[in-house]
Amino acid sequence: MGTFVQLVIDGLSVGSIYAALALAIVLVNQATGLINFAQGGMAVLSAYLAYAFLQLGLPLIVAIIFSVILSFALGAIIERFVMRRFEGGEPDTAIVVTVGLLTLITGICGWIWSYNNLQFPSLFPLDSISVLGAVVSVRSIGTTLVIVGIMLLLQLLFLRTKLGLALRAVASNPQSASFSGLPVGRLLMTGWGLAAVLGAVAGALIAPQLTLTPGMMDTALVYALAAVILGGMSSPIGVVIAAWAIGILENLAAVYVPFIGYDLKIAVPFILIFVVLIVRPQGLFGRKDVVRV
Repeated sequence: MGTFVQLVIDGLSVGSIYAALALAIVLVNQATGLINFAQGGMAVLSAYLAYAFLQLGLPLIVAIIFSVILSFALGAIIERFVMRRFEGGEPDTAIVVTVGLLTLITGICGWIWSYNNLQFPSLFPLDSISVLGAVVSVRSIGTTLVIVGIMLLLQLLFLRTKLGLALRAVASNPQSASFSGLPVGRLLMTGWGLAAVLGAVAGALIAPQLTLTPGMMDTALVYALAAVILGGMSSPIGVVIAAWAIGILENLAAVYVPFIGYDLKIAVPFILIFVVLIVRPQGLFGRKDVVRV
């Protein structure tokens, strides 16, 4: 029982990291209608910025706050001077551009800070507590609680605020939103900036659990995209639940399913995607698009 509880809680912690990136992907999609593959690279750059501030002697929380502020500005700048040039074109072209940005940003991080593993301090204490016979780290609990808070705030943003409704309107039909008087350009910049902030949070959460390297988000980005597909692009709560499910199920499968083990546990989210896309193509919590003719 203790092993099972520990696997579940560790799965929630790892899934929360996937969820942070997944929420950022959902935020960009809700604001622009695009899937941002550069999100992982932006999260890595945010973590390196926080690391640079730490090297200047700033406290950890201050370094993270500064990196979050710079990340918001970076996201807005990328939208304004890069992505906006591809508006009105083929969506596939813009997606390829985000893949190029991912490669460019991680390459810049490696060029400036090298590809060596760097140690990044944890935002939470490294102590452990006992829960139902399992030894659970405070960091795992803290990571999960942070993601729960972000999920609720993002759900409120989309459903209960004028900004969230405006972002959704711009993503749905930019031309109609512009005719309605909405500042489409500023809203797009805001959406990318907020997504970069979520990426900064993800970077600060994952860097202490791994070592800080330019490629540390590559695997997490794959899992985040899986969570987006499973949970549904239109549901922040759905993608978080999906990310948690992925984290828990891959942990359980690695221990309790002999032919999977730790070597093949990465196949778990892809099996889930295959099943869900057959049953509900819009995701478990997503809304089916309705076209009026």
